[in-house]
Amino acid sequence: MADERPNVVLFPFMAQGHIIPFLALAHHIEQMGYAVTFVNTPLNIKKLHKSLPPPPSSSIKLVEIAFNSADHGLPPETENTDSGPYDLFIRLIEATPALELPFRKLLSDLTENGEKPLCVVSDFFFGWAADVAHEFGIFHAIFSAGKVHVTQMPFPTLVAGENDPMTKFQWKNLPKWSSSDAFIFNTVEDLDRTGLSFFRRQLRIPVWPIGPLLLSRRDTSREATSSLEKCMEWLDKREPKSVLYISFGSQNTISASQMMNLAKALDASSRNFIWVARPPLEGDINAEFASDKWLPEGFPQRVHDQERGLIISRWAPQVEILAHNSVAAFMSHCGWNSVLESLKNGVPLIGWPVAAEQFYNAKMLVEEVGVCVEVARGTNVEVREENITEKIEMVMGESEEGRRMRRRAGEVKEMIEEAMRDEGDSKGSSVKAMHDFFAAAKSSCF
Repeated sequence: MADERPNVVLFPFMAQGHIIPFLALAHHIEQMGYAVTFVNTPLNIKKLHKSLPPPPSSSIKLVEIAFNSADHGLPPETENTDSGPYDLFIRLIEATPALELPFRKLLSDLTENGEKPLCVVSDFFFGWAADVAHEFGIFHAIFSAGKVHVTQMPFPTLVAGENDPMTKFQWKNLPKWSSSDAFIFNTVEDLDRTGLSFFRRQLRIPVWPIGPLLLSRRDTSREATSSLEKCMEWLDKREPKSVLYISFGSQNTISASQMMNLAKALDASSRNFIWVARPPLEGDINAEFASDKWLPEGFPQRVHDQERGLIISRWAPQVEILAHNSVAAFMSHCGWNSVLESLKNGVPLIGWPVAAEQFYNAKMLVEEVGVCVEVARGTNVEVREENITEKIEMVMGESEEGRRMRRRAGEVKEMIEEAMRDEGDSKGSSVKAMHDFFAAAKSSCF
């Protein structure tokens, strides 16, 4: 039987930091009563099939469009940026215009089969997607999963010259944004007024903040279930607001010397901690973490015996950890998804940005929001053990600054809760923005 619900086509860039927020958006849209078609390249769709629950729990339709990495000088089966260096990321971005033809065919097939989408929501790297959607009379929106930045460019672009490959790509891509019918952001109006106002002035199209859209890590593998149970059992035995959570995300890490000094700082501290440890820059970030190689001698056993440290290799249930009452602070790379997960739970941050927009996120959190202190910027700086310890104590201790940050984090939590309020006619700013977005899509006529 045909699905008679209005269909929304979602099309993210091929990177986990883009796919995960789009997947959170997909689940949210599905809960609102819409059908969702989630589009990506074959290998990414194959991975998504493993992570999505089967019907009827989820009816999100996963659709492949053709992409051959070899045609673009990329290594075989390179369809995402999960483990590649910056130059591989650039080459993958430069290859994205090749997705235009198969995406056009997909929309053509849907339309001819009587399944014309209500709207297309694509990644901000796919500026060409607006004109393709309009060819079929389909409403189009760009979705940015991050905080609103004036440039919306990865960090290397901002310090590069006009001959930098990313700069060249974005000079062609950015002007196409104004062809879109709307821009939606994974942020909150009261958290991001300056950036939202800028985009409204510059693009002169509706700009709607619909966040926070957060995806609980729906990994049901035996390994993931074991990790969740282990973390929750460990946290349940700790005092409220006594644990520091440390993670630099799934695609970021710090240098070997920085990692060694972080461990020394934790060793010298009296604070409980959970550390999601990945190999440093000098190793393979996707390999198993060798504590005997990258940490001070005896450190893992020592903190284990003292029952104050839990070191986890590669993956941890971050959403659930940050929601636990025992967690007092989050040492983070300040990726926007992690920031939202932290602030949604009223957890202040110790910022250690290492790449891309993380530097801007950390600066905003420190200077504008007041919920963060920075311990370091980047992976090339020397970070002393004493400085790390000082920042941990500042946030978790009883100093006036620590109390102020915790109080402010609680206020931001309430702000986010208010934005997500959905009680009959009483709706928060993010809920109203989502409804306004769909009202515009339904009323559009080409």
